[in-house]
Amino acid sequence: MKNTQHRSAQRKTSFRQKFGRTAFLVVLACGAALPASANVTLPILLSDHMLVQRDQPIHIWGWAEPGEDITITLSGQQRTIKADQGGSWAVDLPPMKAGGPYEMTVTGKNVLKVNDILVGDLWVASGQSNMEFPLSGFSGAPLKDGAHEIATANHPEIRLFHVEGASTTYPMVDFEQKSGWMVCMPETVAKFSAVAYLFGREVNAAEKVPVGLVDSTWGGTPAESWISLPGITTDAALAPAFDEFNLIAAKRGDELKRWQREDADDVVTRSQGQTPPQRNRNRSFAGNTPAALFNGMIAPLQPMHIRGVLWYQGEGSATTLRTPIYGRLFPALIEDWRKGWKQPEMPFLFVQIANFNAHGSKYWPAIREAQRRTLSLAHTGMAISIDVGDSNNVHPADKQTVAHRLALVARATVYGEDIEYAGPLFSETSLEAGALRVWFHHAEGLHSSVAIVPGFEIAGADHNFLPATDAHIEGQQIVVSNPKVPKPVYVRYGYQDDPKLDLYNSVKLPASPFSSE
Repeated sequence: MKNTQHRSAQRKTSFRQKFGRTAFLVVLACGAALPASANVTLPILLSDHMLVQRDQPIHIWGWAEPGEDITITLSGQQRTIKADQGGSWAVDLPPMKAGGPYEMTVTGKNVLKVNDILVGDLWVASGQSNMEFPLSGFSGAPLKDGAHEIATANHPEIRLFHVEGASTTYPMVDFEQKSGWMVCMPETVAKFSAVAYLFGREVNAAEKVPVGLVDSTWGGTPAESWISLPGITTDAALAPAFDEFNLIAAKRGDELKRWQREDADDVVTRSQGQTPPQRNRNRSFAGNTPAALFNGMIAPLQPMHIRGVLWYQGEGSATTLRTPIYGRLFPALIEDWRKGWKQPEMPFLFVQIANFNAHGSKYWPAIREAQRRTLSLAHTGMAISIDVGDSNNVHPADKQTVAHRLALVARATVYGEDIEYAGPLFSETSLEAGALRVWFHHAEGLHSSVAIVPGFEIAGADHNFLPATDAHIEGQQIVVSNPKVPKPVYVRYGYQDDPKLDLYNSVKLPASPFSSE
């Protein structure tokens, strides 16, 4: 984009919100309109090399002098819109088929040109460190075949947008960063999400359409940081989402108040067309603040139509206070994002967290179970990674398998390919003479390398689980028993932090851990 200026014109609003047992003060301060002398500006999302979603209205928005006429031209389509009293304007251009490159011109008092625009499928990748994990790897945690993956990453039809970390106390309408879209090549992809890139590469090759990828990630963060404040506070059952944060905030209350003052000052700075100063904030505390990462890293994306979301998170929610509500919070997050994007059937594909030696933590299997049960929500899909983790490293090297399994889900459920895309998923049980027969979906060619399938446990009405002494395959079911449990009621599989499992279907996709409780 020849004119690289982009500033956030924020709506005026301010309120205080209390939620949970401890007061959690949130200042939703939104800035004043741009000065009357303001030039036409665009958000950083609308910049050179960008990709817009095919077959959907193309939403173009920005800021100008109040009442100014703005004309937008793209691929022979032209629209004129008048900026409102606050200086904001937005227009929808007709949907376009996959293709490009195109040039867009935005004309008001000044003229902006956005070059090298592609039309294709736009995916937002979000979550914590295993989605953040770049092709160049982390210290002590390299990507498998990382050097080769980087060196061969020449894909001009893949476009990358990396969201810089931003934790704010109110929803932003633009990103503060100066860096925008990049064409995928070795020098641009090295610090980009490996899972997102590898997913995009497969989808681009399989579907023959340009692919845009947005990397909006922050390591070590819980789900409540990524959901909007209304998304949490409209459900009283999610009040415990604030408990762990409140324990931290009780010790860092003065710091939180300073952030709120700084954010309010920054609103004024932006309204004057200036850039706020860089803030020095504790990364862990900032990343654990409820709604803060949604505000800073998701809200500015939501005016743009997308194809779907890729999500890899859960390790940061495996704690005493967070795990019990994850089964409710995670679906709430999905619905909250769909509402924000105004796409009620938006595909939301996620990774079930991998195996890892968390010292016997009971929270890791509970998080996996909550993720599995989230599949009951329409237009969701899950990539199972229980067999490609690293017992000694929470950041496993094999991101290729994870990305491939996500791509299989997308190719089948989003793009309509007739392929198997999931490992065996628990369906139901039936009682058989002191044993339980376990039924699965996606179980064609069910097999194991051993006669007694490892990882199964069985319990009676007392919920006291014991390892199964027999768990053998019969067709597409498994019959599980233990003579010490003569009246079995419940069965579970892989219900440990770091289970060693061996159960696959015909296309070598692993069975998901589960509990029938």
